[in-house]
Amino acid sequence: MKRLRARTLASTTAMLAMLGGTAQAQGVVNVFNWSDYITDEVLEQFTEETGIRVVYDVYDSNDTLEARLLAGSSGFDVVVPTATFLERQIAAGVYQPLDRDLLPNIDNMDERLMASAASHDPDNAHAVIYMWGTTGIGYNVDMIAERLGEDYEVDSWSLIFDPEIAAQVADCGISFLDSPTDMFPAAMAYLGLDPQSTATEDFEAAAELMSSVRDHVRYFHSSQYISDLANGEICVAVGWSGDVLQAAERAEEAGRGVSVWYAIPEEGAMQWFDMLAIPADAPNPENAHAFINFIMKPEVAAAITNYVWFPNGNSAAFELVDEEIRTDPAIYPSDEVMDKLFTGVTYDGRTDRVVTRLWTRVRTGQ
Repeated sequence: MKRLRARTLASTTAMLAMLGGTAQAQGVVNVFNWSDYITDEVLEQFTEETGIRVVYDVYDSNDTLEARLLAGSSGFDVVVPTATFLERQIAAGVYQPLDRDLLPNIDNMDERLMASAASHDPDNAHAVIYMWGTTGIGYNVDMIAERLGEDYEVDSWSLIFDPEIAAQVADCGISFLDSPTDMFPAAMAYLGLDPQSTATEDFEAAAELMSSVRDHVRYFHSSQYISDLANGEICVAVGWSGDVLQAAERAEEAGRGVSVWYAIPEEGAMQWFDMLAIPADAPNPENAHAFINFIMKPEVAAAITNYVWFPNGNSAAFELVDEEIRTDPAIYPSDEVMDKLFTGVTYDGRTDRVVTRLWTRVRTGQ
């Protein structure tokens, strides 16, 4: 799903490339991951422990990753697709099955979460959970209170999908994810429809709803909202949980009086999984397994969560996560909220064409 923070990993590859001796002897692992979705320290530690040099590249959309994989000969050993994309890519023969004998740390993974992810990858044969999260609403606490009243509670998709309410906050800026696979289910949930529906009439109803508020939406983007929320440039964003909470952290660190928070709407929200998988034509599959196994070490998974503010799928890592993160219901939802979450579905070719046509209409306002 994904995320972006101010720091980059450009220096990491260069630094690791200079590591000599053992790293060169053991070869490399080529990793393609979402932008700024890991810590430099984790990559350094992996090389120190294994001698395997990490060549790290990043992307900011599932479509970018899918295009590289379907073109073939991508050169990557480990990639991190969202589970709905993983499902159809498995059907296309993009990934090789995992060798569990090379993944002893898989015993650390949360059985309930892995069972949910198995709806996209039966028996978890091709991938393990990297991070997971929800798609909800990020908002500027003070700007919303100023426009809707101190007592207004952000707990519903109505903030962005009810034209009367959206009109009242449009002046301070509303952003939508440029991701139809997130936006259509959210709109369906608000309408009381099945958010996992693939019926054309349900997509049309969702498109009509979003078109009704289109004039109040400042832009469609899947990462810009992070810095804009943190800087007070916008006041409402449909976003991914960890991204919004990173924006909140940045805003607090900046000390400019900007207060950002995240809400999971009462109508329900999407629960998504970003998965670690190995392309079928990976040049270094053993090193890929070593990397995935390393990520599943509890202390490593916890370190990544502490940086990106997304929950991991590692039950053994939970107690190692910073207390302010593991006790935050916006990051680790209560059982009651978990019951309201839904997973995404993988669209077939026909549905994809319907979604693309309708999404173009929503984005362009035509």
